[in-house]
Amino acid sequence: MNRSSNANFWLVNFFILSVGVRSQLTPDFYKTTCPDLYRIVRREVQKALKYEMRMGASLLRLHFHDCFVNGCDGSILLDGDQDSEKFATPNLNSARGFEVIDTIKSSVERACSGAVSCADILAIAARDSVLLSGGPFWYVQLGRRDGLISNGTLANLAIPSPFDTLDTIISKFNDVGLDLKDVVTLSGAHTTGRARCTFFSNRLFNSSGTEAPDSTIETTMLTEYCKIYQGSVNLFDNHYFKNLLDWKGLLSSDQILFSSDNATETTKPLVQSYSVNERIFFMEFAYAMIKMGNINPLTDSEGEIRKNCRVVN
Repeated sequence: MNRSSNANFWLVNFFILSVGVRSQLTPDFYKTTCPDLYRIVRREVQKALKYEMRMGASLLRLHFHDCFVNGCDGSILLDGDQDSEKFATPNLNSARGFEVIDTIKSSVERACSGAVSCADILAIAARDSVLLSGGPFWYVQLGRRDGLISNGTLANLAIPSPFDTLDTIISKFNDVGLDLKDVVTLSGAHTTGRARCTFFSNRLFNSSGTEAPDSTIETTMLTEYCKIYQGSVNLFDNHYFKNLLDWKGLLSSDQILFSSDNATETTKPLVQSYSVNERIFFMEFAYAMIKMGNINPLTDSEGEIRKNCRVVN
C-alpha cells in the first residue's frame, strides 16, 4: 500500500475511532464560529516547519506536557513566575514552540476573534506537526476552553521523566486515564526531534552512579555524545522502535520499554510489534492522541477563551 492509499485508509478509519471516544468535544465544534480554523493552523504550522523542521516535535511535546497537568487546558502556554509550568523541570530550557502558537493565535484571532481556545489551537498544531512530518492523520476533537492556572509543582510530579522507572511511568499514565499501550504508543513520538544532553548523558558515562556506561546502550553511541537523535530526526516513522531493538534507545525511559526486566510481559511485545509494522503503530498512535486530548478538558462555561495564550484575560 503506497503512502497515498495509506492516507485514505487513515482518513476513514480514524473517523470511526474518533467517534468512539466519549467526550463533549467534537471535530466540527468551530464549524460556524471559525470555519477556516483548520486551514489557518495548517498554514502556520507549515511555515514553522519550513523554517525549522524540528519544530514539529516541539509542538507535539508541548501538547503532551500540557495534557498531563490539569488536563489539556493550554496551561503550559501561560507566562508566570518560577511556580508556573514553564519553569518546571520537564519544561525549563527545553519546552519550545511558544512563539509559533502565538503566531497561530494571532492569525486565528484576525479571522474569528474570541472564538477559539489556545488549548484547541495547540491540539490541532500537534496533529498537523505529525502529519506534515510523515505521520498519521486523525480528527482532532475540539471544544476545550483555556485554564486559568499554571501549576509548576504538579508538572514536576505528573509529567513522566527520562529518569523514571517503568513502573513509575506506567503509574503516571494511569493517573491521567491512559494505559500500558498508550505508554508505548505515545513514547513513539520520540522518533522525531532530539533530546537535551542532560537527559541522557548519565547513560553514556555514569549510569546509576557507577562511572560506567549503561549496559543496555549500544557501544557505538558513546562516540556520538550529545549528537544523537532518537529516530529519523525530522520524519515521523517507526524507527524509534527499531532503535530500541538495537539497544539504541536514547533516554533511559525509552530503552526500558524493551530491555528492562519489567518490560518482558508488559511493553516489550508492543515495541516488537511496532518495530515491524508501521501501519499498526500509526493507527494506534492516532487513537492514543485522541485519547490523550480528552484528558479532563474544560468545557461549556469552565475556564475561558484567552485573547493572548500567554496570559489570562
